[in-house]
Amino acid sequence: MNVVSLVPSVTETLSAWGITPIACTKYCERPDLHHVGGTKNPQVEAIVALAPDLVVVDAQENRLEDYTAFTDADLNVLALDVVSLESLNVDLQRLAKAVGHEHPVDEVPQVLPLNQRAFVPIWRRPWMSIGADTFGSRLLEAIGITNICSESESNYPELDLSTVAELQPNLIIVPSEPYEFDDAHLEEFANIAPAVRVDGRDLFWWGARTPEAIQRLHDALHPFA
Repeated sequence: MNVVSLVPSVTETLSAWGITPIACTKYCERPDLHHVGGTKNPQVEAIVALAPDLVVVDAQENRLEDYTAFTDADLNVLALDVVSLESLNVDLQRLAKAVGHEHPVDEVPQVLPLNQRAFVPIWRRPWMSIGADTFGSRLLEAIGITNICSESESNYPELDLSTVAELQPNLIIVPSEPYEFDDAHLEEFANIAPAVRVDGRDLFWWGARTPEAIQRLHDALHPFA
């Protein structure tokens, strides 16, 4: 089956299942594969020209207008929407069925809850974080960490560091992506709470990596609990 993956998590998961997409985005960290733009600006005409059997998109990663363009071109499109561990299991089964792969439900490792309140910066100028209805926030919940921005109505709230300080996090979790924070930023964070770097893929990429990612995140954050 010829699959175009416009979701880094899907590209990684398909590869773990032994299925190599014929094309993916430049953010999928697969320089060996044909790239067809980014998650927010895919090369629609180039993808249509490939005549894939399946295009995989995700509501959190990709744009509705591109999904519509693919369906208008009579391409078979699988739209996922992963925002929690529960929706992950549902959508992994949908993905597996679409590509003809037998995939058992992944067992989520049981870890001792860390019982911490954390701020998770994902951008600067403006400072941005993640809201409750995001996979990253739900993943942190699974290891006992409360996201201080979980009350926000936005999935990606903007706030300044003075507001962060007022919310009194015990911990600042600094992911390696989508923004590359440097040591000077960590010094800023350290004025509020202990700051620890984590692999952003473990926090935001879902799929084949998730069971081990949960354990890695727990192990990385446990010393600060």
